Amino acid sequence: MFNGKTILITGGSGSFGKAFIKEILKKYEPKKVIVYSRGELKQFEMQQSEPFKRFAKIMRYFIGDVRDYVRLKFAMEDVDYVIHAAAIKQVPAAEYNPFEAVKTNVIGAQNVIDAALHSNVQKVIALSTDKAAAPINLYGATKLTSDKLFTAANNYRGKRNIAFSVVRYGNVMGSRGSVIPFFLNRISSGILPITDKRMTRFSITLTEAVDFVIKCFERMKGGELFVPKIPSYRIVDVAKAVAPEAKIEIVGIRPGEKLHEEMITINDAINTIEFDDYFIIAPTVMLFKNRINGGKPCEYGFSYNSGNNKRFLTVSEIRNLIIKNVKGAAKILNG
Repeated sequence: MFNGKTILITGGSGSFGKAFIKEILKKYEPKKVIVYSRGELKQFEMQQSEPFKRFAKIMRYFIGDVRDYVRLKFAMEDVDYVIHAAAIKQVPAAEYNPFEAVKTNVIGAQNVIDAALHSNVQKVIALSTDKAAAPINLYGATKLTSDKLFTAANNYRGKRNIAFSVVRYGNVMGSRGSVIPFFLNRISSGILPITDKRMTRFSITLTEAVDFVIKCFERMKGGELFVPKIPSYRIVDVAKAVAPEAKIEIVGIRPGEKLHEEMITINDAINTIEFDDYFIIAPTVMLFKNRINGGKPCEYGFSYNSGNNKRFLTVSEIRNLIIKNVKGAAKILNG
C-alpha cells in the first residue's frame, strides 16, 4: 500500500522513525519519504548511513518542529500518509517542563491534524503509549489528550478523503532511558536498583512496533485506537536476565510511575473490540464505530494491563530478546 506514495514521519530521525523508514524502503517502492524533525545532527547521520544513503533520490530531510503549523503545512504538500511520532517522551522531563510537554504533545498534535486536513493527506497514524491509559503523570495526560484529538479529528474532515487513527503500545525494548540499558550499564557494580519487586511492564520490540503500525495502515478506516496483544515482563525477571548474580536494591516507586501499566482500562472496555492479535478501542461517535467489522466486543469490567496479562516472558526469553534487540547487549551479556 506504500508503493508510489509520499510518506512523512514527524520525529522521523528518532528510533521508531528510522526503523519504520528502513522497513518501508526494504518492502515497498514509495515515491518519496520525508523525515521531519528538529535534530539536524540526527538527520545528517541518517543521510550518511545505509540504507538511507542508497535511497537518497527519494529521501527528503526537513528541519522543523511540530509546534510550527506553517512549516508543517509546507512539509505536507503532496503527502499521502503521515506517521506522527514526535513527542516529549521522558516522564521526569515532562514533569519538570510541563509547558513544553503541552506545546509539543498537545498543540503539536493539533498542528499535525490541521496541516493534514488542509493538505489532502489520505491517512494519519499517531503513536501513543500505555501511559496514556488512566494517566497519573503529565506525559501520559498529554498523550491521552493527543489520542482524543486524533480520533476526534475524523469528525472535522467533511468531504475530505482522510482518516486519522492511533496506535498505542508498551515499552519498546531497549529504548533510550528505559530500564534495560540502565541495568546493562550497572552490571559491573554488582547492584541493580529496582523500584518495586511487584512491578510489571508490557514489552514490544522495535521491529514488532513497526510491523504493527504498517498493518494498522492497512486496517484503519478512521477513529480507531489500535492496541497490540503483547507479552509482559516482571522487573525482577529483567534483572535476573541481565545479571543473575547481582544484588537487588529496592529504591521505591518514582513519582509518576505505576506498579502495572494499562493499555485498556475498565472504562474503555465498553468500546473495545477484540481480534486475534490486537484490540480496537472504538470511537464513541457511532458513525465511526459502526465502520469496524468483525471482532468480539469485550465484556464490561475487562481491562488489559501488564499485571493481568495472560502472557509473561520467562527469564530466558527476556535475555534472548535483549541480546537480539538491544544494541551492544550481546557483547556485554555473552562477555
